[in-house]
Amino acid sequence: MENPLLLFPQLNISASKDKSYYKVMKSTIKEEPHKASKPGAKQKRNRLSLLLQKSEFHEGDHLGKPGNLTKAASVSPEEAVKWGESFDKLLSEKAGLDAFTQFLKTEFSEENIEFWIACEDYKKSKAAHELLPKAKTIYETFIQKDAPKEVNLDFQTKEVTSQNIEQPVITTFDAAQNTVYRLMEQDSYPRFLRSDPYLNLVKGRSPSRPALRRRSRSFTVSDFQGVRPDFTVW
Repeated sequence: MENPLLLFPQLNISASKDKSYYKVMKSTIKEEPHKASKPGAKQKRNRLSLLLQKSEFHEGDHLGKPGNLTKAASVSPEEAVKWGESFDKLLSEKAGLDAFTQFLKTEFSEENIEFWIACEDYKKSKAAHELLPKAKTIYETFIQKDAPKEVNLDFQTKEVTSQNIEQPVITTFDAAQNTVYRLMEQDSYPRFLRSDPYLNLVKGRSPSRPALRRRSRSFTVSDFQGVRPDFTVW
């Protein structure tokens, strides 16, 4: 029997093309892992850069936040001492109100003072037509269930306030405002007076960034505030 390759020479051409194609594909397959490693390294650098940026962002966010009372730095020790006379005295002064607001931010309870301020503004409304839109905004922000800044009110106070929203009057939020006021006076205000930033104002010291605390057994989030990660070990 004759050699089929002699009868059909095109088969030989096909075979050689297949071999060439196989060589090219084999070479490509070998190169692909090497090529894939480059994006991997690039992605790692990107992740590292992103992590560093996030670290810097949160550190800056912490420094601009709360607790340092930087806006109250110009307050005299004598004026700061007066804030300790009564909660009313603290809230009646702009610097005292600002300082207390910054303190509540450190405790993640600033919604209380924001609600109180909103109620004070509401009671200054000069025209009846201003009451309804303001009342609904306050209700939707601070009082209704799952409000973005819901304050802690007892069932009865919340129910009475909710019923009066459709036809609000100047006193609509009085009961709720008094409840939140007492909560701050009895709970947050004493802690504010014991806080380091306030005591520093009373002593005439400039607000300073707290030093890193060390614990022998465990660490907390506050232990890492202001600490920049060392990426040289990567």
